[in-house]
Amino acid sequence: MTQAMKRNLSIGAIIVASIAFGMIITADFGWLRPSSAQPAPPPIQTTQAAVPTMTIPSFADVAARVMPAVVSITTTEIYRSSERRGREVNPFDFFFPDPRRQQGEEEERRQLSGGSGFIISADGYILTNNHVVEGATSIRVQYGEADKVADAKVIGRDPATDIALIKIEVKEQLPTVTLGDSDAIRVGDWAIAIGNPLQFENTLTVGVISAKNRALGISEATSSFENFIQTDAAINFGNSGGPLCNINGDVVGINTAMRAMAQGLGFATPINVARKILPQLREKGRVSRGYLGINVTNISPERRDAFSLPSVRGAFVEAVVAGEPAEKAGLQPGDVITQVDGQAVNSTRDLIDYVSEKGPGAQVRITLLRNGQQRTVTATTKERPASLAPDGESESGPDRPAQNRLGVSVQQITPMLRRQFGLGDDVQGVVITSVREVSPAGEAGLQPGDVITQVNGQPLTSTEQFRRSVEQARSGQYLRLYVTRYTRGGRSQSFFATPKIP
Repeated sequence: MTQAMKRNLSIGAIIVASIAFGMIITADFGWLRPSSAQPAPPPIQTTQAAVPTMTIPSFADVAARVMPAVVSITTTEIYRSSERRGREVNPFDFFFPDPRRQQGEEEERRQLSGGSGFIISADGYILTNNHVVEGATSIRVQYGEADKVADAKVIGRDPATDIALIKIEVKEQLPTVTLGDSDAIRVGDWAIAIGNPLQFENTLTVGVISAKNRALGISEATSSFENFIQTDAAINFGNSGGPLCNINGDVVGINTAMRAMAQGLGFATPINVARKILPQLREKGRVSRGYLGINVTNISPERRDAFSLPSVRGAFVEAVVAGEPAEKAGLQPGDVITQVDGQAVNSTRDLIDYVSEKGPGAQVRITLLRNGQQRTVTATTKERPASLAPDGESESGPDRPAQNRLGVSVQQITPMLRRQFGLGDDVQGVVITSVREVSPAGEAGLQPGDVITQVNGQPLTSTEQFRRSVEQARSGQYLRLYVTRYTRGGRSQSFFATPKIP
């Protein structure tokens, strides 16, 4: 063998031995640690529940069921030109007066307005708002998918709840709505408003029930019975009288009002209010309610502290109307009514609703708190009036000490002040002549012209007596002022004001 061949064989043996040794040291005998490039272990399984999916419902079924029973109401009112009732005055009437009017002939004018309603019985009874049909000389109802039109007549009206019942005479059976239970709805439930806003017929808007038991002070007639459902379902002019429905399409309210210059503030009368008065509207055309002759208010925390009451539950008696059932039964201003016929009175709404539903001529047992003592009296209700009113002299200068502490100035009642504030000759007490806006008196709602007749339950006869009462009161104490407010029309309203001594 040549020398070259021996050298090549040696090199080949070395190569083979190197490969064999490399295979041995790289084999998986556990001698080498795994690198970071190796696959990671499988993730640990958790037991967290999956997030449930929510499905927003479609309101198409509600629309299909309710819309055929929703009607459009158009009213016509005829009035004479002298009965403008706040309508816009034509400037041409001033520069170019109508000669017929100068001769004593008055021009008749026509006022068109409208709203909505919904059919509650197949023979043509329709619920709507009283303000939609009040004063109308003719009422036209458009109903059905074929845009049929019929004349309607008013069966009954109730200004106190702004509800009216009208009827159309038709031969066919009409579609109707289902009346639900407005007491069962909750804040946050779906709310569906249907009507004819701004003459856009068969409009459906959706929102939620925003609040319950709202009082708005819409009018004097409705002030005692306002108990509105608040919703953000859009309600506009023309929606009045239309239904407010729940997710099932049941009517839970009658769309009644909207808050001007606001968004998402609509209000509906609870349908349970209509349920209670429907029999009377159908049979008598009006509603008879029980009446005691008192002005009541809910108890605020400030009033609770001022009168040392155990809680804010109850109806606080602001004023008692002379000669009415409450006075005859012995009720007094400052009493707190806690029960009526054994049923708890937590707020004024409980008392007003119960007495109203009893009707006139009913006897009611009233449990009350007076000066910390419980008493029971019996009163016989009368029929609530259709219109209720809100219920040797020496001169001295303004009462400056009282003004400095409460922010109110008072004077003895003089003939000049009687004329200035329209006070009768029999009015006694001290009259408020000025009130600082930012003051305890201003925060308590006192106004110039108010007459203070009592302080802490004691009759008030002079400014000196009033001064002493204010000066002797401790800081943080509430003064109990019994106040009578007189209007230019000769009406009066009495109430308690409880300013806090700073």
